Amino acid sequence: MPHASFDDPDGTLAMLRDSVQSLAAQFPGPASLRAKRASHADSDATLWTAMAEAGWLALLLPEDLGGAGLGLTEQAVLSEALGRALIAEPVAAGAVFASILLRDAPAAEERSRLAQGLGDGSLRIAPAWRQPSSYSSGRKLEAVADGDGVQLSGDLQFVDAASSATDFLVVAPAKGGAVLVSVPAGSKGLSVDEKESVDGAAIGTLHFDKVQIGADRILARAASVDTLVADAELHARIAIAAELAGIASRAAEMTIAYTKDRVQFGKPIASFQAVQHRLVDMWSDAEFACASVVNAVERHADGNSRDTQLAVLAAKARCGDAANTITRRAVHLHGAMGFTDEHDIGLYMKRAIALSATLGQPEALRLEFVELERVA
Repeated sequence: MPHASFDDPDGTLAMLRDSVQSLAAQFPGPASLRAKRASHADSDATLWTAMAEAGWLALLLPEDLGGAGLGLTEQAVLSEALGRALIAEPVAAGAVFASILLRDAPAAEERSRLAQGLGDGSLRIAPAWRQPSSYSSGRKLEAVADGDGVQLSGDLQFVDAASSATDFLVVAPAKGGAVLVSVPAGSKGLSVDEKESVDGAAIGTLHFDKVQIGADRILARAASVDTLVADAELHARIAIAAELAGIASRAAEMTIAYTKDRVQFGKPIASFQAVQHRLVDMWSDAEFACASVVNAVERHADGNSRDTQLAVLAAKARCGDAANTITRRAVHLHGAMGFTDEHDIGLYMKRAIALSATLGQPEALRLEFVELERVA
């Protein structure tokens, strides 16, 4: 079946794929997702700890911060394998996005503490930077100077694992630019609301009411919020695209296997031409999705910022569309059982919907692509 194909001279990528399969055998993704949904949890603590022990959470952290010091190729392969196994933990935000923010921050004791905790799983770090939209009732977050530190007031939305977090990495606009600060969970004036997403995970909103942040927790300053989060967002989008590609490929694989076994009118339904056409479309969409991830990773390696941004936007959009389309067709081709909650194929569809909306719906990303492409 389709997968993101990279050169693997030393077998590192194959080992990553095998390690995900081994962990998934011990902690099946669909079972973990159902358990989280039943308990209204935003994360599976046992699974997250196992992922930390496997070294996956610190994959992108530099070695001097206790990480593996690997790159986007390894992260893409890992994320794709997680998607195939339906291990629906917030790796893109809690590991990838957080790692890049910490990697790019100046050396400091707080930075080292967070990086160490992220890598060994002793801390749950949740990045928060997305302001309330114009049609929501939230207040835009702002950091106001307060002695050597800052004071935070306002709201931030779409925070993964907000209730499980021990620390938040908050990016806030401030006078003359923006700041990246570390905010302990349970800080005075900080509260968390969560709502269940379509795949059963919980998405949080943070409310800050004059939350005091000391100078020792100010990790970085920049000219704007976009400057602080741009590289982290790019890496996270590639990770999400790879995960979506894995979901798409596995859903197509499951459907092909089912249609070979399902007999109707004395024949496997895979022998019917109309079904074959759909299966070919699913396989093709998955193949193109995987190829788009490879292209994004390779463009990033080339070092051209504009080409990389275009490739990442294209990959995230294509993988989102592919995963949504393939999983919907898969549910349809599984017949009535595909619509039941007991069958895993519906969980793949719900996870695809949730991930596709994360960091940009395909339609919005295409508009962003066109705007960037037109810039001289």
